[in-house]
Amino acid sequence: MLISKKEVEVRYAETDQMGVVYHANYLVWMELGRTSLIKELGFNYAEMEKDGIISPVLDIQASYKKPLRYGETATVKTWIEEYDGFRSKYGYEILDNQGEVAVTGFSSHVCVKKESFRPISFRKLYPEWHEAYEKNKKPTA
Repeated sequence: MLISKKEVEVRYAETDQMGVVYHANYLVWMELGRTSLIKELGFNYAEMEKDGIISPVLDIQASYKKPLRYGETATVKTWIEEYDGFRSKYGYEILDNQGEVAVTGFSSHVCVKKESFRPISFRKLYPEWHEAYEKNKKPTA
């Protein structure tokens, strides 16, 4: 199972009035982690979008454990939690400078045709991606 790691410097603009990272920014960081994982697997969202295929979010969840603040560096760990040939579920842990968990979460996606939003079989249209996801998803218990 591949676990991608992406470092993100906490910028001042990402903090709220309390001086901590505004909660919605963690969702952006999850996207950074997801695209980093896909790149590490040897693929690219932009290439898929050139084919008229997009991957909207079906579900997203974040659990906040401790705040991150301006000046810290966050590490976004991302992996393929579940994959069935149509849907992909990514898992996330966002760690602080000391390696302590600040946020956990997941996002679920499906690939669709951009013009119709009709789901496609990832397995059939992108067999190389399918094979890489099967090989690198979290083992089932």
